[in-house]
Amino acid sequence: MSTTIWIILAGAVATYLTRIGGHLVLSRFEHVHPRIEAALNAVPAAVLTTLVAPAAMQGSWIEWTALAVAGLVALRGGMLTMFLAGAATLIVLRQFVG
Repeated sequence: MSTTIWIILAGAVATYLTRIGGHLVLSRFEHVHPRIEAALNAVPAAVLTTLVAPAAMQGSWIEWTALAVAGLVALRGGMLTMFLAGAATLIVLRQFVG
């Protein structure tokens, strides 16, 4: 197998173990403290920020346009719709413009 396949498989295993580990740890508690719950609820936004920030700070007008489209779609649609709109905009602009 190629190195890329091994990297993908290792990433999948690490992701699975992380998710199941967190579930097993939290399932041992009858209730979760509100501060812990608030911190866990903030994780998706923090991860999204780490993915979007480099494109926003170092990207060209193509990335900025895709971010703007995703932001506008996010006002009305769900997360999947937002992601698909931003990704489609980025793909189309990179393919035909830059």
